Amino acid sequence: MPLPGKASTDYRAASYGGRDVLEVIAESSASLLRRKLVLEPQQLGLIRFSWKVPALMPASDMARREAEDSVVRVVLSFDGDRARLSTRDLMVSELAQLMTGEPLPYATLMYVWCPTRPTGSVITNPRTDRIRKLVVESAETRLNQWLAYERDIRADFRAVFGEDPGRLISVAIMTDSDNTQSQTRAWYGAVELDGALVARHP
Repeated sequence: MPLPGKASTDYRAASYGGRDVLEVIAESSASLLRRKLVLEPQQLGLIRFSWKVPALMPASDMARREAEDSVVRVVLSFDGDRARLSTRDLMVSELAQLMTGEPLPYATLMYVWCPTRPTGSVITNPRTDRIRKLVVESAETRLNQWLAYERDIRADFRAVFGEDPGRLISVAIMTDSDNTQSQTRAWYGAVELDGALVARHP
């Protein structure tokens, strides 16, 4: 999924240590590798994903618009009651529709690695509070190793947004470095929803 006015991150199928992975290279770029789907709220369970990060971007700060980059993200987008959106969020959604052809999802939950904030922190997007990031890895202590995660989608959504989730409408991975104008690289393993493979390679 390209982003307007941005160079696209390079997502490529690769083999790493005998496993199928995605090698991702961002050079002052931002785009997503996305799978659309429809999963009803009662079907939401666990998500499993893994990644390997050789280095963080010290200049990135996901709470600041001018530095809002991340070496790895797993992105979950949800439908919901759009009548509950604020005027500001409706305006952001209309702008997204104009620029990308798609409205802003009702809510977006991202699992991220933050260079500075502790695990469990929630970072609100500087443009809209309907995009929030949950820090699942922090600092540099576990660089250069495969890290695997298993998260309860419903519990995480409730903790981050303070409400029950609606339908899950897409799952994506995203590595971006456009705001800091830097270069970064990472590897992603398969992404699974309760045993259903939703992303392995393009």
